[in-house]
Amino acid sequence: MSTPSSPAAPTLIDRPERVPRDLSNEIWNLPNALTLFRIFLVPFLVVVLLTKFIGREYVGLGIFLLAALTDFLDGYFARKSGKITRLGTLLDPIADKLLTSAAFISLVEMDPAHVPAWMVVIIIGREFAVSGLRSIAAQQGVDIPASPLGKGKLISQVVAISLLILGYELGELQLTGTIALWAVMLFALASAIDYFIKFTRVYILDRPAK
Repeated sequence: MSTPSSPAAPTLIDRPERVPRDLSNEIWNLPNALTLFRIFLVPFLVVVLLTKFIGREYVGLGIFLLAALTDFLDGYFARKSGKITRLGTLLDPIADKLLTSAAFISLVEMDPAHVPAWMVVIIIGREFAVSGLRSIAAQQGVDIPASPLGKGKLISQVVAISLLILGYELGELQLTGTIALWAVMLFALASAIDYFIKFTRVYILDRPAK
């Protein structure tokens, strides 16, 4: 009498291939490639701004604006093609913070009279504080929506950094760049307060009692 054969155990043949393929698809799509390219440009921006040679301001400005353009394009192509990946969601804000932090810190070294270190500390500190709040909320399954003030902060950062880079060579732009830097700091503080209020309301006040 033949005994019924037990079902074949599942094999793991496909698993070693599937994970690398999925990871490769996440990395080598256009939006994520642009984000990685932005990270790749950061050390070049720092080296150019902190190395004294004729025309470094224009070269540095070109690198910075190219990197800032990729910030717009990666989001645009990700939404248009529907390729919003976990890797892209993780890397995009990291790339933004690396770019702006590197630019501001380099400008403090270049021109401390018009780019005070304490203002840059507030701007960069805001980034870490907001990221921390959103991470704490995300661990509890709570999503804190982006603040509209954050868009104003991003635009003011690009304008201020561009003016400050050029202002180092063109003295008449230094005052305008400093005013733009104050605008960045005010946007940073206002958006930080907005995130803190949302965090308090969503994470603390609206949490269901256990």
